[in-house]
Amino acid sequence: MNLGAFSVSLAVKDIKASRAFYETLGFEAVGGDVEQNWLIMRNAKHTIGLFQGMFEKNCLTFNPGWDAECNTLPEFTDVRELQKKLKAAGVEFVSEADESTQGPASFSVLDPDGNPILIDQHV
Repeated sequence: MNLGAFSVSLAVKDIKASRAFYETLGFEAVGGDVEQNWLIMRNAKHTIGLFQGMFEKNCLTFNPGWDAECNTLPEFTDVRELQKKLKAAGVEFVSEADESTQGPASFSVLDPDGNPILIDQHV
């Protein structure tokens, strides 16, 4: 099962302080808006999202249809197909994609330890 590009979405308390810290580690902002309290940062092929006031906990994020640089892949498994496979396997959902739609959609699940996993398709 190919889930697409991977990143870690961090629930941060101070987006500006977090940005400065991760820039010290060599990350650069490649998307987002500090004034809207979110940033996407990248260091080589490593991507993190900084989100102030949007998530309760840190979250694993997968983006079907994207490579690590957010380029659209020519072929990928649609988020709704991934959802159907996971439902068939008995996975419980926190939120679900509307299976009657096409294009961007998302769903979320929790792993056995309660860690959130977001499957977020933008294409």
